[in-house]
Amino acid sequence: MKGFIAPGATLGVLGGGQLGRMFVHAAQQLGYVTVVLDPDPASPAGGVAHHHLCADYLDPAGLAQLSELSAAVTTEFENVPAAALRSLGAQRPVAPGADAVAICQDRAAEKAHFRRCGVPCAPHALIETEAQLAAVDSALLPGILKTARMGYDGKGQRRVRNPDELALAWRELQQAPCVLEALLPLAYEVSVIVARSAAGEVVHFPLQQNLHRDGILAVTQVPSPDLTQLVQQRAIAAAERIAGDMAYVGVLCVEFFVLADGSVVANEMAPRPHNSGHYSLDACDVSQFELQVRAMTGAPLAAPRLHSPAIMLNLLGDLWFADGSERERAPPWHEVLAMPGVHLHLYGKSTARRGRKMGHLTVTADTPAHARSVAREAAALLGLAPF
Repeated sequence: MKGFIAPGATLGVLGGGQLGRMFVHAAQQLGYVTVVLDPDPASPAGGVAHHHLCADYLDPAGLAQLSELSAAVTTEFENVPAAALRSLGAQRPVAPGADAVAICQDRAAEKAHFRRCGVPCAPHALIETEAQLAAVDSALLPGILKTARMGYDGKGQRRVRNPDELALAWRELQQAPCVLEALLPLAYEVSVIVARSAAGEVVHFPLQQNLHRDGILAVTQVPSPDLTQLVQQRAIAAAERIAGDMAYVGVLCVEFFVLADGSVVANEMAPRPHNSGHYSLDACDVSQFELQVRAMTGAPLAAPRLHSPAIMLNLLGDLWFADGSERERAPPWHEVLAMPGVHLHLYGKSTARRGRKMGHLTVTADTPAHARSVAREAAALLGLAPF
């Protein structure tokens, strides 16, 4: 097939974190050789890839070597410099492309893209100057002030109730370009993960219902317990439109707020496999990481099938300090692994830190109620907050 990169070729990935690690596993399972470029000599993905190029993302020699080794290149997180992707794209297929990643790296550009696609998003204002700060519409308060760039997992965000708190938060964020978003009457949150090929073929996973704590994903439930058919149709159509209008190639996650009146509002997107899609490794016949491999190599995009209801619990480094001490200790894995339908994924990170993503736990079962029951028992055993 023209344009198809067959197994046996080498696939490159910029970034050596856990998403890169799971991508490498999926690529190797399909028979590809893998190469990771990441500056951390102990990166989780670098430790399992065939080749690890220990270099900065903008290092010319490292990028040249990655290009020379790879038949195609992807990225595992959105803050890889778009310039690196653009440089590689001049020599090799890169999925997703630099222009799409650049949109996802900037909240203001992201929201402008949503509007161009006709997808509703929260009322918001860009704040780059003292004049824009002073001119903020009071209708946007209370709201959330977010840095326009480099914010994720609750970082670079402040809740503000009035103009004084807004001004203080902007200065705490070092007067960086920010986006102020109005708080909305939220009923629940969902995400849609789509995969799109260069030919425009698109498939999607079932909608995931997500619970965040302190800005970090804590729990994902599939199927969503609160989802209506109308919300599902609106969210999937919006995500496919957002991907298509960027000529996107690869796996894209779009997060949505579902409001009390049933309307669907786009929150943000990630140009990569997403934490809320990790359940697909155990509960679907095709994982989000396999679809990333398929999209970048021009392989057919098999529509994923959910074969088991699932609950995913994020495992942060706090679990290693659950007794309140500062001495690291292993969580009770033996007891957790004795539970039915439990799948433990640890990411190969040598040091636990509070707030650091160390792994995830997926519970699969014959019914959603059974999955929830076991997941709640596992959460209690690990000392996680109930859901």
